[in-house]
Order: sequence, then structure tokens, then C-alpha cells
Amino acid sequence: MRPDGILVKNEDPMYYLIPYFLTKRYDAMNMITLDIPEMPMRAYMNEKRKEGKQISHLALVLTAYLHTLEKYPALNRFIKGHNIYQHKDIKVSMVVLKPDGSDTMSKIDLVPTDDVFDVQAKITGYIEQNRQVGEANSFDTAMKILTTKLRWLLPPIIGLIRFLDNHGLLPQSLIDLTPFHASLLISNLASIRTNHIYHHVYEFGTTSIAITMGNMREVPRRTKDGIVFDRCMPLGVVMDERIADGHYYATAFAAMEKYLRDPSVLEQP
Repeated sequence: MRPDGILVKNEDPMYYLIPYFLTKRYDAMNMITLDIPEMPMRAYMNEKRKEGKQISHLALVLTAYLHTLEKYPALNRFIKGHNIYQHKDIKVSMVVLKPDGSDTMSKIDLVPTDDVFDVQAKITGYIEQNRQVGEANSFDTAMKILTTKLRWLLPPIIGLIRFLDNHGLLPQSLIDLTPFHASLLISNLASIRTNHIYHHVYEFGTTSIAITMGNMREVPRRTKDGIVFDRCMPLGVVMDERIADGHYYATAFAAMEKYLRDPSVLEQP
């Protein structure tokens, strides 16, 4: 039994066969772009700002995803060793840029009862903690030791870590340390004025879904009066198709988009 996952049983037989045909996470990647209208989000953020509450696009996206997980729990699954597991918790990996131009990567812990204000507070604390110049989080420290003092031992150490991970034997302490063991990888590329991309899902670890947020863009929409252009926030989504079928994914992300069209619902846990 893995310390970070619960073995999924009594699923459709096809789910148990697919990992034998698609043995790598990158073999099973599906990609889609979600164009989320910005106007409802902007109006909501402006309203909260008047109340003295700062809410970011990132907080809205993460809270909408958290709400979506509650209705569509299969999104929080992962494949290891031809087996399907359900994450025991909800952790989100995210890169943070430091003022000196370097970056670091760690995880935010979310719980199902978090509302948008809870999520925003966790994001703010996470960024402040990881942006300290000269300070490294636990993952950065471990990587520095491995690549300097123990460089000659890298191949066997990494090989052992991969073996333990694939067989469910990786200690919880190491799972907590790495950003590769998470429910979701998210990257706000708009914060560095960059377009969204389709970020790969790592073969190492347990992250089955990656989302990037890109620069706002104008998206054409046909109406009875002609073509209009909506200002939208594009989300580049990459999914491991082995944990859910296309219809499940489509329905889940339609629900997520619905939450973002009415962000007020995100104030509910």
C-alpha cells in the first residue's frame, strides 16, 4: 500500500488494461486549451478589492479546480506500476520566481473545505515563503546536496528513488519533499507575460494533470449580431488519459469553467 495513495478497485476493466498498453505518462498525454472569459473574474476581483480583499486569477483557478475535484474525484488519481491510485490528499505544485531571477518549486496543501479566501491566503503565504532571496526550501537544499557533495552517487541514488516510487516504497518524508508527487502542477505564465503552453506531465512522481495560465487574449465568438471578441484567460491543460476517459474530462472542465464564470460560488467550501 502506497503512503500517498489508495488503490482503486471495482472500476471498469478497461481502466486496469490501459496502463499495460500505455506504460508511460507521457504516452497518454491529452491536451486542450480552455478560454475562460475574463469579465466575470475581473468584476468579482474588483468587487472584493472594494471590500479590502485581494483575490488573484490564480486563486480563482485553484479554487475552481478544488470544487471540480469534489464533483469529479477521478481527476485526483494517478498510475503507478500498472495500478490506479486515488491521492489521499490535495497538493498543488507551483514554480515561484525569486527577485534575483532564480526560481524554486514546492507544493501548496489544499483541503476540500477551502474557499477562495483560504486558497488566496495559502498562495500568498507560499509565495512569500519561497521568494526569500538566499533561502532555499527543503527540495532546493536536497537537490544542492545531491548535485554538489554527492554528484558521483547521483545515478544509483536516483535509480533507487525511482525503484522505490514505482513499487510504492518511497517514504512519506521524500514524497512530501518532491514537487513531483502532487494532485496538480500549475504555472502562472501570465505573471511573466508569457503565453500559455502545454506543460508535460512528469513520468517520475504522481502528478497526472498540468495547467498553465497564459496572457489574456481576444477570442472570437459568433452571435446573432455577428462576430464579437471576448477577452479570455487561456488555460493550457495536459491530462493523463489513463485515469479518466474523454467524456469525464470534458464534463469536469466544463464544470470548472462554469465556476469561473460565476466566481461568487467559490466563496463556499
